[in-house]
Amino acid sequence: MAKINLLPWRQEYRAQKQKEFQQVALLVVFVAAGCVFGWKSTVNKQLDNQHDRNQMLQVKINALNKQVSEIKDLKKRRQELIDRMRVIQELQGNRPLAVRYFDELVQATPEGLWLSTLKREGSSLKISGIAESNNRVSSFMRNLDQSDWYDSPNLTGVTASPAFGEQASAFQLAVNLSGRKKENEHATEAN
Repeated sequence: MAKINLLPWRQEYRAQKQKEFQQVALLVVFVAAGCVFGWKSTVNKQLDNQHDRNQMLQVKINALNKQVSEIKDLKKRRQELIDRMRVIQELQGNRPLAVRYFDELVQATPEGLWLSTLKREGSSLKISGIAESNNRVSSFMRNLDQSDWYDSPNLTGVTASPAFGEQASAFQLAVNLSGRKKENEHATEAN
């Protein structure tokens, strides 16, 4: 057989395949770089869009927070006004009670008993005065206990007062302001 030397042809074929491989590799590198650049620009664009959306949301959140604080202030002012109205209504409603208390006190005071001081502490009334006798103080306490407007009279002190008479005595007592206790008793009996 004849000797054929295929070595140069193989070298050319290898060189051509090497060149094609380098071209394909270069093309793959360019395409990959293009894809990476495209992906990176897309991600950056999405990040910018999200950042803009976040800023818009933050602006709206700040506006809503401002409205919420205004609403809280309005609620606080409303509650203050309601409290004021309640106090005014209580004062208006309790205004005639002072007259009732004094009227009932005058009716409960027997002859021979003088009141010198009245002092209100919450729902309690401190009374000081002079009586011609201890019987007058007892009568006064019974009258207060039977009253619709007073409750639980409690004698806190009695001292002799000879300057006002032989049997005269100065007394101090405390009584609760009940306000129409008989009406309250009837209302509970009806229930």
